[in-house]
Amino acid sequence: MANEYDVVVLGGGPAGLTAGLYAARSGFSTIVVEKGFPGGQITSSSLVENYPGFKDGVSGMDLGMFMHAQAEKAGVETTMAEVTGLSPADGGKDNRHTVLTSEDELSGLAVIIATGSQYRALGVPGETELTGRGVSYCATCDGPFYRGKKVVVVGGGDTAVTDALELTHYAEEVTLVHRRNELRASQALQDKAFKDPKIRFLWSSVIDGIEGDPVVDNINVRSVGDGIITQLRVDGVFVAVGSVPSTDFLAGILPLDESGCIVTNELMETTIAGIFAAGDVRHNSARQVITAAGDGATAALSARRYISSL
Repeated sequence: MANEYDVVVLGGGPAGLTAGLYAARSGFSTIVVEKGFPGGQITSSSLVENYPGFKDGVSGMDLGMFMHAQAEKAGVETTMAEVTGLSPADGGKDNRHTVLTSEDELSGLAVIIATGSQYRALGVPGETELTGRGVSYCATCDGPFYRGKKVVVVGGGDTAVTDALELTHYAEEVTLVHRRNELRASQALQDKAFKDPKIRFLWSSVIDGIEGDPVVDNINVRSVGDGIITQLRVDGVFVAVGSVPSTDFLAGILPLDESGCIVTNELMETTIAGIFAAGDVRHNSARQVITAAGDGATAALSARRYISSL
Protein backbone atom coordinates (compact mmCIF):
# COMPACT_ATOMS: atom_id res chain seq x y z
CA MET A 1 0.00 0.00 0.00
CA ALA A 2 1.31 3.41 -0.95
CA ASN A 3 2.38 5.93 1.68
CA GLU A 4 -0.01 8.86 1.36
CA TYR A 5 0.93 12.56 1.23
CA ASP A 6 -0.79 15.71 0.11
CA VAL A 7 2.12 16.66 -2.16
CA VAL A 8 4.82 14.41 -3.61
CA VAL A 9 7.79 16.27 -5.12
CA LEU A 10 10.03 14.37 -7.51
CA GLY A 11 13.56 15.78 -7.42
CA GLY A 12 15.55 17.54 -4.72
CA GLY A 13 17.23 20.31 -6.68
CA PRO A 14 16.41 24.04 -6.33
CA ALA A 15 13.02 23.58 -8.03
CA GLY A 16 12.02 20.56 -5.98
CA LEU A 17 13.25 21.87 -2.63
CA THR A 18 11.54 25.23 -3.16
CA ALA A 19 8.32 23.47 -4.18
CA GLY A 20 8.54 21.35 -1.04
CA LEU A 21 9.19 24.40 1.13
CA TYR A 22 6.14 26.25 -0.22
CA ALA A 23 3.92 23.18 -0.03
CA ALA A 24 4.90 22.43 3.58
CA ARG A 25 4.42 26.07 4.58
CA SER A 26 0.90 25.81 3.13
CA GLY A 27 0.17 23.10 5.68
CA PHE A 28 0.40 20.11 3.34
CA SER A 29 2.11 16.85 4.19
CA THR A 30 4.98 16.86 1.72
CA ILE A 31 7.74 14.48 0.68
CA VAL A 32 10.67 15.16 -1.66
CA VAL A 33 12.18 12.21 -3.53
CA GLU A 34 15.82 12.65 -4.59
CA LYS A 35 18.21 9.98 -5.84
CA GLY A 36 21.43 11.91 -5.15
CA PHE A 37 22.65 14.83 -3.07
CA PRO A 38 20.06 17.45 -2.05
CA GLY A 39 20.55 20.38 -4.39
CA GLY A 40 20.78 18.39 -7.61
CA GLN A 41 23.27 19.40 -10.29
CA ILE A 42 24.03 22.69 -8.59
CA THR A 43 26.08 20.78 -6.02
CA SER A 44 28.77 20.22 -8.68
CA SER A 45 29.38 23.98 -9.02
CA SER A 46 32.30 25.25 -6.98
CA LEU A 47 30.97 28.81 -6.91
CA VAL A 48 27.52 30.22 -7.69
CA GLU A 49 27.86 33.97 -8.20
CA ASN A 50 24.43 34.87 -9.60
CA TYR A 51 22.08 33.70 -6.85
CA PRO A 52 20.69 36.67 -4.86
CA GLY A 53 21.72 37.10 -1.25
CA PHE A 54 25.35 35.97 -1.52
CA LYS A 55 27.45 38.98 -2.49
CA ASP A 56 30.66 36.92 -2.67
CA GLY A 57 28.99 33.87 -4.17
CA VAL A 58 28.28 30.53 -2.52
CA SER A 59 29.39 26.99 -3.33
CA GLY A 60 26.78 24.86 -5.03
CA MET A 61 27.10 22.22 -2.34
CA ASP A 62 26.46 24.76 0.42
CA LEU A 63 23.51 26.29 -1.43
CA GLY A 64 21.92 22.87 -1.88
CA MET A 65 22.42 22.08 1.81
CA PHE A 66 20.93 25.43 2.85
CA MET A 67 17.85 24.81 0.69
CA HIS A 68 17.46 21.29 2.01
CA ALA A 69 17.78 22.34 5.65
CA GLN A 70 15.23 25.11 5.17
CA ALA A 71 12.74 22.72 3.53
CA GLU A 72 13.13 20.16 6.31
CA LYS A 73 12.71 22.85 8.96
CA ALA A 74 9.39 23.75 7.32
CA GLY A 75 8.27 20.14 7.69
CA VAL A 76 9.29 18.54 4.40
CA GLU A 77 10.12 14.84 4.56
CA THR A 78 12.89 13.71 2.22
CA THR A 79 13.79 10.26 0.96
CA MET A 80 16.68 9.04 -1.17
CA ALA A 81 15.29 6.95 -4.00
CA GLU A 82 15.00 6.88 -7.77
CA VAL A 83 11.64 7.54 -9.40
CA THR A 84 10.72 4.65 -11.66
CA GLY A 85 7.11 5.30 -12.60
CA LEU A 86 4.05 7.53 -12.33
CA SER A 87 0.41 6.44 -12.47
CA PRO A 88 -2.02 9.38 -12.72
CA ALA A 89 -5.25 9.32 -10.76
CA ASP A 90 -7.98 7.31 -12.45
CA GLY A 91 -10.76 9.71 -11.52
CA GLY A 92 -11.74 7.82 -8.37
CA LYS A 93 -13.01 9.48 -5.25
CA ASP A 94 -9.59 10.15 -3.69
CA ASN A 95 -7.99 11.62 -6.87
CA ARG A 96 -4.58 10.28 -5.87
CA HIS A 97 -1.60 9.97 -8.17
CA THR A 98 0.78 7.08 -7.52
CA VAL A 99 4.56 7.40 -7.71
CA LEU A 100 6.75 4.32 -7.94
CA THR A 101 10.31 4.56 -6.61
CA SER A 102 13.23 2.21 -6.13
CA GLU A 103 12.43 2.13 -2.41
CA ASP A 104 8.70 2.60 -1.94
CA GLU A 105 5.33 3.46 -3.43
CA LEU A 106 3.95 6.92 -2.70
CA SER A 107 0.68 8.64 -3.46
CA GLY A 108 -0.20 12.30 -3.52
CA LEU A 109 -3.16 14.54 -4.24
CA ALA A 110 -0.64 16.61 -6.20
CA VAL A 111 2.67 15.62 -7.78
CA ILE A 112 5.34 18.15 -8.71
CA ILE A 113 7.92 16.82 -11.15
CA ALA A 114 11.29 18.52 -10.69
CA THR A 115 13.60 15.68 -11.72
CA GLY A 116 15.93 18.04 -13.57
CA SER A 117 18.39 16.72 -16.11
CA GLN A 118 21.45 14.55 -16.41
CA TYR A 119 24.76 15.15 -18.12
CA ARG A 120 24.82 14.61 -21.89
CA ALA A 121 27.47 12.20 -23.12
CA LEU A 122 29.62 12.71 -26.22
CA GLY A 123 28.79 9.25 -27.52
CA VAL A 124 32.30 8.58 -28.82
CA PRO A 125 34.42 5.42 -28.61
CA GLY A 126 36.14 5.02 -25.28
CA GLU A 127 33.90 7.42 -23.35
CA THR A 128 31.84 4.84 -21.51
CA GLU A 129 34.74 2.49 -20.89
CA LEU A 130 36.93 5.25 -19.44
CA THR A 131 34.30 7.06 -17.37
CA GLY A 132 35.76 7.29 -13.88
CA ARG A 133 39.20 6.52 -15.28
CA GLY A 134 39.94 9.86 -16.87
CA VAL A 135 36.53 10.80 -18.26
CA SER A 136 34.43 12.96 -15.94
CA TYR A 137 31.28 15.07 -16.02
CA CYS A 138 32.04 17.03 -12.84
CA ALA A 139 35.10 19.28 -12.65
CA THR A 140 34.37 20.26 -9.06
CA CYS A 141 34.16 16.62 -8.00
CA ASP A 142 37.21 15.30 -9.83
CA GLY A 143 39.44 18.32 -10.44
CA PRO A 144 41.73 17.64 -7.46
CA PHE A 145 42.79 14.33 -9.04
CA TYR A 146 44.49 16.21 -11.88
CA ARG A 147 47.07 18.30 -10.09
CA GLY A 148 49.92 19.12 -12.45
CA LYS A 149 48.29 17.22 -15.34
CA LYS A 150 46.91 18.13 -18.75
CA VAL A 151 43.14 18.04 -19.17
CA VAL A 152 40.53 18.83 -21.79
CA VAL A 153 37.11 20.38 -21.34
CA VAL A 154 34.56 19.77 -24.11
CA GLY A 155 31.90 22.43 -24.69
CA GLY A 156 31.43 26.15 -25.10
CA GLY A 157 28.67 27.20 -22.72
CA ASP A 158 28.67 28.51 -19.16
CA THR A 159 29.26 25.07 -17.66
CA ALA A 160 32.22 24.29 -19.90
CA VAL A 161 33.96 27.61 -19.25
CA THR A 162 33.24 27.43 -15.52
CA ASP A 163 34.73 23.93 -15.48
CA ALA A 164 37.82 25.12 -17.36
CA LEU A 165 38.35 27.92 -14.85
CA GLU A 166 37.85 25.52 -11.95
CA LEU A 167 40.39 23.10 -13.35
CA THR A 168 43.10 25.78 -13.60
CA HIS A 169 43.39 25.49 -9.81
CA TYR A 170 44.77 21.99 -10.26
CA ALA A 171 45.85 21.18 -13.81
CA GLU A 172 49.04 22.29 -15.51
CA GLU A 173 47.16 23.01 -18.73
CA VAL A 174 43.46 23.15 -19.66
CA THR A 175 42.40 22.86 -23.30
CA LEU A 176 38.83 23.81 -24.15
CA VAL A 177 37.57 22.01 -27.26
CA HIS A 178 34.55 23.61 -28.94
CA ARG A 179 32.81 22.71 -32.18
CA ARG A 180 32.23 26.38 -33.05
CA ASN A 181 34.65 29.28 -33.48
CA GLU A 182 33.24 31.27 -30.57
CA LEU A 183 31.96 30.53 -27.09
CA ARG A 184 28.31 30.59 -26.01
CA ALA A 185 29.17 31.32 -22.37
CA SER A 186 28.34 34.63 -20.69
CA GLN A 187 30.71 37.47 -21.47
CA ALA A 188 31.92 37.66 -17.88
CA LEU A 189 33.03 34.03 -17.97
CA GLN A 190 34.60 34.42 -21.40
CA ASP A 191 36.65 37.39 -20.21
CA LYS A 192 38.00 35.35 -17.29
CA ALA A 193 38.87 32.39 -19.49
CA PHE A 194 40.63 34.42 -22.18
CA LYS A 195 42.78 36.09 -19.56
CA ASP A 196 43.81 32.86 -17.86
CA PRO A 197 47.27 31.75 -19.06
CA LYS A 198 46.53 28.09 -18.31
CA ILE A 199 43.59 27.88 -20.71
CA ARG A 200 44.02 27.35 -24.44
CA PHE A 201 41.33 26.84 -27.06
CA LEU A 202 40.80 24.40 -29.91
CA TRP A 203 38.15 26.05 -32.08
CA SER A 204 35.90 24.32 -34.62
CA SER A 205 36.93 20.92 -33.30
CA VAL A 206 35.24 17.83 -31.91
CA ILE A 207 36.47 14.73 -30.13
CA ASP A 208 36.16 11.56 -32.20
CA GLY A 209 37.49 9.14 -29.64
CA ILE A 210 39.07 8.73 -26.22
CA GLU A 211 41.86 6.24 -25.67
CA GLY A 212 43.82 4.76 -22.80
CA ASP A 213 44.35 1.59 -20.81
CA PRO A 214 43.71 1.48 -17.93
CA VAL A 215 43.24 5.30 -17.84
CA VAL A 216 42.89 8.08 -20.40
CA ASP A 217 46.13 9.00 -22.14
CA ASN A 218 45.03 10.65 -25.39
CA ILE A 219 42.10 11.83 -27.48
CA ASN A 220 41.45 12.03 -31.21
CA VAL A 221 40.42 15.55 -32.21
CA ARG A 222 38.77 16.18 -35.59
CA SER A 223 38.69 19.59 -37.27
CA VAL A 224 35.14 20.45 -38.29
CA GLY A 225 36.42 22.38 -41.30
CA ASP A 226 38.73 19.94 -43.08
CA GLY A 227 38.11 16.70 -41.21
CA ILE A 228 41.76 16.27 -40.27
CA ILE A 229 42.20 14.18 -37.13
CA THR A 230 45.04 14.82 -34.70
CA GLN A 231 45.96 13.03 -31.53
CA LEU A 232 46.28 15.03 -28.30
CA ARG A 233 48.06 13.73 -25.21
CA VAL A 234 45.87 14.34 -22.14
CA ASP A 235 45.31 12.89 -18.69
CA GLY A 236 41.65 13.76 -18.30
CA VAL A 237 38.55 14.65 -20.31
CA PHE A 238 35.78 16.72 -18.75
CA VAL A 239 32.54 16.63 -20.74
CA ALA A 240 30.30 19.71 -20.51
CA VAL A 241 28.06 19.59 -23.58
CA GLY A 242 24.70 20.12 -21.96
CA SER A 243 22.17 17.84 -20.40
CA VAL A 244 19.07 15.78 -21.12
CA PRO A 245 15.87 15.93 -19.05
CA SER A 246 15.20 13.07 -16.64
CA THR A 247 11.81 12.13 -18.04
CA ASP A 248 12.21 8.52 -19.20
CA PHE A 249 9.62 7.38 -16.67
CA LEU A 250 7.03 9.71 -18.23
CA ALA A 251 6.97 8.21 -21.73
CA GLY A 252 3.38 7.96 -22.88
CA ILE A 253 2.07 9.66 -19.74
CA LEU A 254 2.66 13.38 -20.32
CA PRO A 255 3.31 15.43 -23.47
CA LEU A 256 7.03 16.02 -23.94
CA ASP A 257 8.74 18.36 -26.40
CA GLU A 258 11.30 17.24 -28.97
CA SER A 259 14.09 17.31 -26.38
CA GLY A 260 12.10 15.30 -23.83
CA CYS A 261 11.13 18.22 -21.57
CA ILE A 262 7.65 18.40 -20.02
CA VAL A 263 5.22 20.84 -21.61
CA THR A 264 3.50 23.13 -19.09
CA ASN A 265 1.68 26.43 -19.01
CA GLU A 266 2.87 29.47 -17.05
CA LEU A 267 1.34 28.04 -13.86
CA MET A 268 3.53 24.91 -14.18
CA GLU A 269 0.40 22.86 -14.90
CA THR A 270 0.68 19.82 -17.18
CA THR A 271 -2.16 18.35 -19.18
CA ILE A 272 -3.11 16.14 -16.21
CA ALA A 273 -4.88 17.85 -13.32
CA GLY A 274 -2.85 17.70 -10.14
CA ILE A 275 0.48 17.03 -11.87
CA PHE A 276 2.90 19.92 -12.24
CA ALA A 277 6.47 20.37 -13.48
CA ALA A 278 9.20 22.82 -12.51
CA GLY A 279 12.83 23.63 -13.23
CA ASP A 280 15.17 22.23 -15.87
CA VAL A 281 12.77 19.39 -16.68
CA ARG A 282 10.22 21.90 -17.98
CA HIS A 283 9.91 23.06 -21.59
CA ASN A 284 11.65 26.41 -22.24
CA SER A 285 13.32 26.49 -18.83
CA ALA A 286 16.05 29.11 -18.49
CA ARG A 287 18.11 26.45 -16.66
CA GLN A 288 19.21 28.80 -13.90
CA VAL A 289 19.07 28.22 -10.15
CA ILE A 290 16.97 31.32 -9.59
CA THR A 291 14.38 30.44 -12.25
CA ALA A 292 14.22 26.83 -11.05
CA ALA A 293 13.41 28.08 -7.56
CA GLY A 294 10.76 30.39 -9.02
CA ASP A 295 9.24 27.50 -10.96
CA GLY A 296 9.12 25.44 -7.78
CA ALA A 297 7.29 28.18 -5.89
CA THR A 298 4.80 28.64 -8.74
CA ALA A 299 4.18 24.90 -8.97
CA ALA A 300 3.54 24.63 -5.22
CA LEU A 301 1.13 27.56 -5.27
CA SER A 302 -0.70 26.00 -8.20
CA ALA A 303 -0.80 22.70 -6.31
CA ARG A 304 -2.31 24.49 -3.32
CA ARG A 305 -5.08 25.92 -5.47
CA TYR A 306 -5.70 22.51 -7.02
CA ILE A 307 -5.88 20.64 -3.70
CA SER A 308 -8.14 23.32 -2.23
CA SER A 309 -10.56 22.77 -5.10
CA LEU A 310 -10.95 19.05 -4.47
